[in-house]
Amino acid sequence: MTDLKSLGLDDWLGRAAALQPRTEAFIDGRFVPAASGRTFTDIGPRDGQPIAEVAEGDATDVDRAVTAARAAFDDRRWSDQSPKDRKRVLLRLAELIRRDREQLALLESLDVGKPIRDTLAVDVPSAAKTIQWYAETIDKVYGEVGPTGPDALSFVTREPIGVVAAIVPWNYPMIITAWKIGAALATGNSVVLKPASQSPLSALRLAELAVEAGLPDGVFNVVPGPGAVVGPALARHPAVDKITFTGSTEVGKSLLRAVGESDVKAITLELGGKSPQVVLADVGDLEAAAQSIGLGIFYNSGQTCNAGSRLVVHRSVREELVERIAALGRKLAPSEPLDPATRLGAIVDERQLEKVLGYVALGEQEGATIVAGGERVREESGGFYVPPTILDGVSNSWRVAREEIFGPVLTVTEFSDEDEALRIANDTPFGLAAGIWTRDVKKAHRLARAVRAGTVWINTFDTADITVPFGGFKQSGFGRDKGMAALDGYTQLKTTWMDLSGD
Repeated sequence: MTDLKSLGLDDWLGRAAALQPRTEAFIDGRFVPAASGRTFTDIGPRDGQPIAEVAEGDATDVDRAVTAARAAFDDRRWSDQSPKDRKRVLLRLAELIRRDREQLALLESLDVGKPIRDTLAVDVPSAAKTIQWYAETIDKVYGEVGPTGPDALSFVTREPIGVVAAIVPWNYPMIITAWKIGAALATGNSVVLKPASQSPLSALRLAELAVEAGLPDGVFNVVPGPGAVVGPALARHPAVDKITFTGSTEVGKSLLRAVGESDVKAITLELGGKSPQVVLADVGDLEAAAQSIGLGIFYNSGQTCNAGSRLVVHRSVREELVERIAALGRKLAPSEPLDPATRLGAIVDERQLEKVLGYVALGEQEGATIVAGGERVREESGGFYVPPTILDGVSNSWRVAREEIFGPVLTVTEFSDEDEALRIANDTPFGLAAGIWTRDVKKAHRLARAVRAGTVWINTFDTADITVPFGGFKQSGFGRDKGMAALDGYTQLKTTWMDLSGD
């Protein structure tokens, strides 16, 4: 086994040059070209250069994949396997992900510009752990017996919902894919996965590993292609029973419309965020807070749905805290993602780069002061890089405080008392996550109850594991990924009632 600590930049560059990823759609257990024969160019954000030509799926390919998934579900080739057999397959899949962690990490880093140190140490291991965890739930979920009298017997069982269409984003492809397919496959469903056009490669390799692990043909399919084509085709397909989507609020709304205009299938949405970091005057360790708050927005170049993008801070500690966060940002200069020393990589593509820089310019126009960052860097590389950026003096009514930027941009808004802090924190259309920083346990509990968000961290941020649910309030969506709660979204309850009276 390779000693990963011995691999340097030249090693990863060499592996990238030799890489030959699979690029066709994966339907009914095999790789196939798009029905149209068309492909699209997968561009690497680290240098702006093509990585591969990938099959460009359309509605015909969606129909082929859904038909395969439907046949696999209807003949129960997966759901009727014993719990121990399904568990064995998913445990094997987790093992194979760990076995191929270097290749998967490289695919992820090339596709989305993440530092290789993060894809190796976080993303791929997390995906394997998720698949393993859901495998372990298969023989631990029970039905119920209803409270009937002596003349009847009722019992409630969970059944798989059917064909699940999973549409995943580009910011955490392996992690979020594992959240969705882990729970969906554990409960006996068939899956059609639509990866983002910016990040198709790890999904295609994952499908290949699933078959190697023993998953029957047709149970797991992957259709790459433009979201505006493949997404609506899945949402409107009559043989799809469930849509699970992670991405922008705008696309989530369009999927809701498509589902409502067609057959009203089940849908779960995990959408955008504009998470507040509420720092009270009694925060205590300012340096610890600065490190956690800074990483909570700068990690992954700010391309995280629950990123703590709004610093809502008491005026007495604002200046010192902002300077400490800025100092951290200066240490996180973006660099070559394939260098194991790099801590901050690239923005996913040129369109997103322009969006982020456009919001920085808008913040300046609205009256903010740029304390750090705010410009494109490493342009000579051909890649898309923005350093940690801080916009100070922001009113919560400004667009930069209300709209999701999805980049390494922190807005700073000060308050004078706890009531004002809570009002600012909740004055947002989103409700995915929040952070609260205080030494007073009573204040912490009071604010945590009052903040409208799906996850509230106290004196920490973005720390969790697969055991707890994740999802949002308000326009951040509904339904939950992760934990046992996710199983509810991929099953439906059946009541069986038996008459025991008479002969």
